[in-house]
Amino acid sequence: MDVLRTPDARFAGLPGYPFAPHYVEVDGLRIHYLDEGPPAAAPVLLLHGEPSWSYLYRKMVPPLAAAGHRVVALDLVGFGRSDKPVRREDYTYQRHVDWVRGAIAALALAEVTLVCQDWGGLIGLRLVAEEPERFARVVAANTFLPTGDTPPGPAFLAWQRYSQETPDFPVGSIVRSGCVTELAPEVIVAYDAPFPDDRYKAGARQFPLLVPTRPDDPASAANRRAWERLRAFRKPFLTAFSDGDPITRGADRLLQQAIPGAAGQPHTTIAGAGHFLQEDRGEELARVVVDFIARTARGR
Repeated sequence: MDVLRTPDARFAGLPGYPFAPHYVEVDGLRIHYLDEGPPAAAPVLLLHGEPSWSYLYRKMVPPLAAAGHRVVALDLVGFGRSDKPVRREDYTYQRHVDWVRGAIAALALAEVTLVCQDWGGLIGLRLVAEEPERFARVVAANTFLPTGDTPPGPAFLAWQRYSQETPDFPVGSIVRSGCVTELAPEVIVAYDAPFPDDRYKAGARQFPLLVPTRPDDPASAANRRAWERLRAFRKPFLTAFSDGDPITRGADRLLQQAIPGAAGQPHTTIAGAGHFLQEDRGEELARVVVDFIARTARGR
């Protein structure tokens, strides 16, 4: 597998991102992660989506760590400071699940609070279903677990077409378009930092095609099995969706109805946020997570 690694200099001095890098190797690939807060505390695992990276969680890491939690934020393979296979064919849904599974195992994470958005949920919810013993609770934010049995909405199909047809793939501008708030130019540059040129964007380009959109998609059967297990998941499960995301609108209600652990939880709609609610309202989402952990740890 041919792999690119973004030069470290691209990540120097990024605004609001003073965190030390850490790495773990999975299947010969170097995966980057942040590791902040008390190392002995139960971990909060932050999984980003497309086409962002752990920079998306920079507003959430400090308040979560200040509340006494170990905060681990991965960069998915193909994103951030993680290695980037060159061939688009090297990226599959199953491989993404297995890469994250391998990172979690290598870090020996247990009693995990999962916070997942976008593809972070497509991967993370699969892992919750397949290894429920590793997870103490889940916060799902602007995400879902599609099987392809229901047609995707027009907003996703428009995004999928754009992702394949645009001559350039301007990652920072794409993140900006998924936000309600205006992003400073230096923040847009930070989202572009992992991708010096188009050769580094194979994973970002391929991700939209990996979402199951038909019943016979290669990932459909595995996701259906995951749904069966999630319908028996009774650990605390919270939805914290934004009010301004056309891609995942309504998916929070489906998760609440299907997953037993969602019953009686204080599900939240975060106002004034788009698809990338961590960017628009990161501090507010962090408070939701801190309160949820405290409440469920007391057994209420």
